[in-house]
Amino acid sequence: MPGCLTVPACFDALSAKLIERAGFKATFMSGFSVAGARLGMPDTGLISYGEMLDQGRNICAATSLPVIGDGDTGYGNPMNVRHTVRGYAAAGFACVMIEDQVAPKRCGHTEGKQVVGRDEALTRIRAAVDARNDGADILVMARTDANATDGFEEAIWRIRAFAEAGADILFLEAPNSEREMRAFCDAVPGPKMANMLEGGATPVLPPDELGKMGFKIALYPIDLLSTSIAAMNEALAALNAGKRPPRLVKFSEMREIVGFDQYRKDEDRFA
Repeated sequence: MPGCLTVPACFDALSAKLIERAGFKATFMSGFSVAGARLGMPDTGLISYGEMLDQGRNICAATSLPVIGDGDTGYGNPMNVRHTVRGYAAAGFACVMIEDQVAPKRCGHTEGKQVVGRDEALTRIRAAVDARNDGADILVMARTDANATDGFEEAIWRIRAFAEAGADILFLEAPNSEREMRAFCDAVPGPKMANMLEGGATPVLPPDELGKMGFKIALYPIDLLSTSIAAMNEALAALNAGKRPPRLVKFSEMREIVGFDQYRKDEDRFA
């Protein structure tokens, strides 16, 4: 498919519904955003596999869009990785992302992250691909964070190895320049994702420009969470000042979004 797909990340069932309602073709369950919204805590490996899977079931049930799920490090050894991939497939995810950070992992654009050695990194992806080939109806996205820890050449080595292992989509986290972004796209064939994080290490570019570089997915991982926080802060400040919040969705629209109107129609069928 030509061009680059714009993919806003969701963090719960409601945000996934809004993404579909706005006309986007896919979404991504962001670990950063889920940890922030569900736990009010940072993306530093504090949220568990069970919590992510539970959130993912609700998200996948709320939308017909293909959902990419953040599978972190796979939550353990290769058998855990296989279990994670199968669990995400059963929950309804279209794709699962597995990365090469040391557990507990952390957001790819923050300090202090580390990656496992080449052998362990490659074994994780092989285990994920094995689960897919063994019947899990899901794609595998392979991510490396080695650019920040071991340099660009090591990151490219890992990306090539992940591709050879059978990963469906490739993700080199946090390239530091447009030159590195282009070099990543040129280094290996196949679909690749760009992570457009405002204030992160990677230049934020328009989807058209990313598509020309060779990216197939432009991910916006925290835009909806960031916008939600800004809007809630604005509403709280207004209420604290004895005023009404300046931007409110009409109750009738809110009812429609969450499904009250459809519920009443379905209810009437059994009256």
